[in-house]
Amino acid sequence: MATVSLERIVKRFPDGTLAVDGVDLEIFDREFLVVVGPSGCGKSTTLRLIAGLETCTSGEVRIGGRSVNAVAPRDRDVAMVFQSYALYPQLSVYRNLTFGLKLRFGGGVLARGLRKIFQPRRSAELARLRDGIDLQVRQAAQRLSIEHLLNKKPHQLSGGECQRVALGRAIVREPAAFLLDEPLSNLDTKLRQQMRGELRRLHRELQTTIVYVTHDQVDAMTLGDRVAVMNEGRVVQVGRPLEIYQRPANLFVAQFFGTAPINLVPGTVIRTAAGCEFSGHKLRLVLNEDESQVLHRLFSVGETRVKVVLGFRPESVTRTDISPAAVEESAGNTGLEFGSNVFEVDRLGESTLAHLQFDDVESQGESSGSLVVRLPAESEVEPGDRLRLEIDRGKILLFDPESGQNLLKEIK
Repeated sequence: MATVSLERIVKRFPDGTLAVDGVDLEIFDREFLVVVGPSGCGKSTTLRLIAGLETCTSGEVRIGGRSVNAVAPRDRDVAMVFQSYALYPQLSVYRNLTFGLKLRFGGGVLARGLRKIFQPRRSAELARLRDGIDLQVRQAAQRLSIEHLLNKKPHQLSGGECQRVALGRAIVREPAAFLLDEPLSNLDTKLRQQMRGELRRLHRELQTTIVYVTHDQVDAMTLGDRVAVMNEGRVVQVGRPLEIYQRPANLFVAQFFGTAPINLVPGTVIRTAAGCEFSGHKLRLVLNEDESQVLHRLFSVGETRVKVVLGFRPESVTRTDISPAAVEESAGNTGLEFGSNVFEVDRLGESTLAHLQFDDVESQGESSGSLVVRLPAESEVEPGDRLRLEIDRGKILLFDPESGQNLLKEIK
């Protein structure tokens, strides 16, 4: 078990591509950290820098408090599991599991032969160590439920079985840290869900440090003790999964997380004698004292209005029983109640997503000019319906439209 520390890590490839741009990250002993982000954000390169498969342009990698920049991959005491499994096709599962350990404790055939001649005592010691390999392999196979596969070749296995073998090969090494590079991306939905459970169980049993790279937000939310979100070579937020979801650092994180996209409504914060209030579309919200104090920093001398983006999750909206007339009247006063027309309905089984036209709003989200509302599965709603809705006041977010920063993160 060990901590893994990245200090101002930079990786620039010979063609000038800046893959990792000054990453600072502390991974705690026995922690399950998930590094998540879109393709090309630098997450896999960061993992390869920890493993030693890539060299840092600048910065320092520490494992267990020891600088490993000049240490070869095999001597870093880490085990890496690749997306492609990287199994030896000509070897059985058993030999795939033992291959790395036998090299570690004896080398190749020629090395073992020379050692018997010139270092008989050392050779006998290594032979005893190699005899214990069988026990390690069978214990790992039992833990992963692959005992019945030990005599098969990789081409005879399913994707999930290959992934278990790849994990087993890492487990038998008993490393200080496991590095997992999108290990579930080739699996179907059901098997992926099953393997998430297996990984959580293994982490509890092994009590070791795991760094897991993925582009899948569901993996990040369900697996990680903490989540590090990367974008354009930088870590933009680190925190517990619910913190990342409920208190995103910026618009990128808010839009990246969520199986249904976050709703974004451009508007204006107006400074008044009593504080600040948000106005956008037909929504009006008087901000409380803490929110007003934070937003006052946005105003230059003499300014009374600044542009912002209001954000709220689909599940933060509920249907109301107020009349359409009351909706129109209240929208200009109490502000978080509104009416909107449904143009599409997605029935997901456990819930229903209603897509609504938010009149003349030009949204900054992926679905421009529309809102998404998560309703109970049994909701009777069809395209063409007009819904009366209310936003949960305590779950709104405000973003700077230029920098994307969450303006209320420090108080919410």
